[in-house]
Amino acid sequence: MKAKLGIAWKLIAVLVLVVVLSACGRERADVTIFILPPGGMDSSVAETLENFVQDKVGETMSVDLFSSPIFDLNKLMVEIAAGDNDIMVLPEEQFKVFAEQGGLPGMDDLFRPEDYPEGVLEAPNDEGKLEKKLYGVPVSKTEWLQSVGYKGAEMYAFIHPRAKDKDKAAEVLKKIMES
Repeated sequence: MKAKLGIAWKLIAVLVLVVVLSACGRERADVTIFILPPGGMDSSVAETLENFVQDKVGETMSVDLFSSPIFDLNKLMVEIAAGDNDIMVLPEEQFKVFAEQGGLPGMDDLFRPEDYPEGVLEAPNDEGKLEKKLYGVPVSKTEWLQSVGYKGAEMYAFIHPRAKDKDKAAEVLKKIMES
């Protein structure tokens, strides 16, 4: 029994090492996107979406898109807390829960709130007062998600409060919405 546990821990250690080393030497993209649909997302679909966005922004900046093969709230919480992604794309329920807690940057200056009323929510600002703003835009019917045949629940995209370059993230999100 102990031998089996020892082998399992060694295997886990090797897998962690492989993941850590695979990230070494790779430059971080100008904009990173994390998408987590209700059913998860196959890596080949994520790659297609990444290529679609990269084609839209051209060579002016690089884009990486990350996903998870299964929908896992723990994974989502880690991704949100880590703050490594500039744009998050989540199912409506998770977007609204996250947005209504406050802390998301409003997007009224990027998009017309009347064009996306479903993304307008009341949330506390930095002083704790409720403000009604556009916090996310629905992306399920965009050419971007339709290019991979997405037919699931409504998904919302928003800029993470700790995006490393909010202007670049905004530019990429605009390109997604134009599609």
